[in-house]
Amino acid sequence: MDPSKLDLIAIAAAAVSSFLLGGLWYSPLLFGRRWAALTGLDEQQLKVGAARAFGGAFACQLIAAVNLAFFIGPAQSFSFAVFAGAAAGLGWVATGLTTTFLFERRPATLIAIDAGYHVVALTAMGAILGAWS
Repeated sequence: MDPSKLDLIAIAAAAVSSFLLGGLWYSPLLFGRRWAALTGLDEQQLKVGAARAFGGAFACQLIAAVNLAFFIGPAQSFSFAVFAGAAAGLGWVATGLTTTFLFERRPATLIAIDAGYHVVALTAMGAILGAWS
């Protein structure tokens, strides 16, 4: 695909949506407390290197949005774009995380929290990219 056909505003919006969803997903309103307990991280530990973590996370979400935009293409339907996001989240990211977490002997609840975030985030990215095309 020709990179000039990418909608940079849609890509930026998709990345921001994923970043904001992560802020909500891992907040005390949703799964933050349980996630912190399962990872063994306390509030003080989470503050150390927070700027690097947030900056790196946003850069990764931007890369994911560009990748998904290339995968979806410039002239796909909204429903295909949503499906592509969900399929990428479930079929690639969630299965990859699950495989790693199984070998690391991590709890199923942690797998569900982390993999679930990526499935929802990529589905939302697909919806945004599809709505813009």
